Amino acid sequence: MNKFLTAVVAAAATLCASAEGYQVNTFSPKQEGMGHVGVAMELGAESTIFNPGALAFSTKTFEISGGISAISAKATATHQGTDYTTSNKVSTPFNVSTAFRIYDNLYAGVSLYTPYGSSINWGENWPGAVLNQSVDLKLFTVQPTISWRLLDNLSIGAGLMISWGSVDLNKGLVNPASMDKLLTLVNPSMTTGFGNVTPASVNLNGSSALAFGFNVGALYKINEKWNVGASFRSKMTMKVEKGAASVAYANDVARTLLSQTLDNLNYTNFSASMPAPYVLTFGTAYKPIEKLTLAFDAQLNGWGTYKQLDIEFDQLSAFDQHLKKDYHNSWTFHLGGQYAITKRFDVRAGLMVDLAPMDKELYNPETPGATKIEPSVGLSFRPIPQLSIDAAFMYVHGCKVNGATGEYEDFIGKNYPILGIPATGTFTADYKVHAVIPAIGISYAF
Repeated sequence: MNKFLTAVVAAAATLCASAEGYQVNTFSPKQEGMGHVGVAMELGAESTIFNPGALAFSTKTFEISGGISAISAKATATHQGTDYTTSNKVSTPFNVSTAFRIYDNLYAGVSLYTPYGSSINWGENWPGAVLNQSVDLKLFTVQPTISWRLLDNLSIGAGLMISWGSVDLNKGLVNPASMDKLLTLVNPSMTTGFGNVTPASVNLNGSSALAFGFNVGALYKINEKWNVGASFRSKMTMKVEKGAASVAYANDVARTLLSQTLDNLNYTNFSASMPAPYVLTFGTAYKPIEKLTLAFDAQLNGWGTYKQLDIEFDQLSAFDQHLKKDYHNSWTFHLGGQYAITKRFDVRAGLMVDLAPMDKELYNPETPGATKIEPSVGLSFRPIPQLSIDAAFMYVHGCKVNGATGEYEDFIGKNYPILGIPATGTFTADYKVHAVIPAIGISYAF
């Protein structure tokens, strides 16, 4: 049991999905249409998310906006010449923001949004099941905000981030090839085995406790044409304090050979933590003519703080683990433009480049990490001056990662050294990912 629980701890490590793979950049259909840029723009209620300082430049008494995106993603792993493709459900991150005037230079607001999330399903019996079969990760943030215009051309703002979430993960516990060697030892005359079928899998499910952080920002209007802005969303740590584990077997043969050890997992809880890293963004916006706005943001994602993952089991402290992650900080660049064709109709276009923060030697397929290039288009229509209907479309192209390797502990190899199976195995594949993200939103102001 000692050796097996060490492997289980490694399984729990995949609770922390790979870096940029679970960072969501869909806070506004309007801004998604122009590369999700916006830290130096005056966005009204949506500035509570992009830059709390910019909210104080609103000219409205009250504003409410909301939007929803539909992320349809597909990943492919090529292993030993064969392609394995995910079957993912559509993820639907959303945002709702409100803002109101207190004084001419003082505004307040509140927003609800989904800054992190991931959904991927490789299936139960693909060759990389020992690293991951499926994961469903969700994180929500509510943020009350205050914004103050100190000068005619300078404003600051701050918001309190209150976050919570959940994780549901499935992972293979036993390598089928290793299991077949064990069956041969038990019964040398056996001619059939598990082949590609995962003998035993574990489900890890839990909800996180509330986490708190802050979002601060400032906007400076240099002149009528140029704005500069900056914002900082602090790091938070999402902690699953009482997660539940449950084991499933492929058939009665696997149950007979493995249940005496594995069933212990059904009677204990685990705790783990997931980092929501800090995000520091600098940007500028430029209006060469009244109808045209161009903007650029540089966003630093603080994944460098994620060096290890701490996992603990209730009443099993001897098996607590501190697993190496060793991510590094990464950049996301946003470039976009908006043009007012008429007083009622705007069009947008943009590009986002999201750099991967992990090395391919520390790779896990629960959310394949890759540098992503993401062009987008969008539009807004105002049937009346107070009401805006917004739509956007973004395409995500993940740059291919060749020879990415994930390491796992082989349960059979550790417990049956007579078989000559290494105690630690690796799974290597070439990965590529793409996604389409349509979005729709609506806002009303007076």
